[in-house]
Amino acid sequence: MTATLARPHVSARQDLDHGLGPAGKIGFLAAIVVAIGYVASSIYADASAAHVHAVTFLPFALLFVALLIALGFEFVNGFHDTANAVATVIYTNSMAPRVAVVWSGFFNFLGVLLSTGTVAFSIVSLLPVELILQVGSHAGFAMVFALLIAAIIWNLSTWLFGIPNSSSHTLIGSIIGVGVANALLHGRSGTSGVEWSQAATIGYSLLLSPLLGFLGSLLLFRVAKLLIKNKALYEEPRDGAPPPMWIRGLLIFTCTGVSFAHGSNDGQKGMGLIMLILIGTVPTAYALNRAVPVQYSAQFHSDTVAAQTVLTRRAAGAAEPADVRAAVTAFISTKKPDAATLPALAALSGDIDRQVQGYGALALVPAGATKNMRNDMYLASEAIKRLTADKAAFAGADGKALAAYKGDLDKATRFIPTWVKVAVAFALGLGTMVGWKRIVVTVGERIGKTHLTYAQGASAEIVAMATIGLADSFGLPVSTTHVLSSGVAGTMAANGSGLQAATLRNMVMAWVLTLPCSILIAGVLYAIFSALF
Repeated sequence: MTATLARPHVSARQDLDHGLGPAGKIGFLAAIVVAIGYVASSIYADASAAHVHAVTFLPFALLFVALLIALGFEFVNGFHDTANAVATVIYTNSMAPRVAVVWSGFFNFLGVLLSTGTVAFSIVSLLPVELILQVGSHAGFAMVFALLIAAIIWNLSTWLFGIPNSSSHTLIGSIIGVGVANALLHGRSGTSGVEWSQAATIGYSLLLSPLLGFLGSLLLFRVAKLLIKNKALYEEPRDGAPPPMWIRGLLIFTCTGVSFAHGSNDGQKGMGLIMLILIGTVPTAYALNRAVPVQYSAQFHSDTVAAQTVLTRRAAGAAEPADVRAAVTAFISTKKPDAATLPALAALSGDIDRQVQGYGALALVPAGATKNMRNDMYLASEAIKRLTADKAAFAGADGKALAAYKGDLDKATRFIPTWVKVAVAFALGLGTMVGWKRIVVTVGERIGKTHLTYAQGASAEIVAMATIGLADSFGLPVSTTHVLSSGVAGTMAANGSGLQAATLRNMVMAWVLTLPCSILIAGVLYAIFSALF
């Protein structure tokens, strides 16, 4: 890969070298100080509410470092990925660069705040169950540090060369690397360390989304040329002049939509990892959702009884094993149910229900029982997910009963406090405002052989906005970088503008190398951190 690539003639390029300016820098630093203060006060308030008091320094030092690294990943994600969203408005003179990056940063912020959290837990589900269950152990900290640092290293490496690369792709590779290394270190096959069915689902979304970006943008551009005969729409901007108002409004709208969708999808990846960090360091405050409604316990009991009825009936009199948790864990690891699986899961469900009813509310679960209770709930939820993956075997009322029970379990264990969303939103939004130039230049100048036109910019961003939003609704992570850069390439192909082979080669190389490189880096770091911790 080379940092020097040929550029097309660019007559309307704006000056990209101006920074935020003195006022912007002061505001930027103030935002960082406010964000750090907000995170610290939120953790203190949550810990105090759960009656957690610091008795040793080390856990909270590890918490601080881990949160710093996790938010650092989102910061790098901001200036690496979100540059794609502003490239089109900058290169069509629709917005000044400084205004564009602040605008995009703000809507990334909103996208994170309004996200559902579904993508966050789809990413976390890639990790092996045993690592999630021991997230507060030394192995858990080694896992978090290794995968986040590996993702940051690869993201910064591709950014230095100005190559659009996917933070989602990188993070998933890092998670796989940690899972494989963990399995090998414990004498198992490396393939047993990853939830490969979940990895395959995410892999398909990452593979198909760039194709959708390319083909969708190509078709949309051609349809626009057939239906909209305004010649100016298909010419490059001249003399730095802004486009006509309606075109400018469309381009700003699509930039806004891509920024919001990026925040909503990509911001969630850091959220799931931050929740693992919090569960590992302050389990009393974060292992269980203490904010569930008051009627939760009664609903949980009725849904547990219904699920137990299904499991007991299908167990057909099979004996309950001596260690029900070991039996359920074995099923999750092997994905192959045996005679002990259903009675063990029924017994575990009953044990969880007795704890919930005994304490009366999740907020009343004592510190010593919180983490174990969460682990039991997580085990039961993962086991039900694997059982009901066979839709034909658990159709009708039985499937609905198990799904309702799983939903109750997830309400208690899969939640994201508001302050976590705010912290990630700050990191992603602030990251958008720095370091964006390298990627912007590549998207705006180095994909096609001619300057980006208004119609090309709008087509690529409309398709990117729709693709990312659709993926978000299904809880699937996709790459803003891959979708939008492939969309720009699609419009260049549709227009007969030609594509720059050097840039496409580097983008393909980055796409091909991201998984193996991030897997290797994360695996090596995990082995090192496991030894150090």
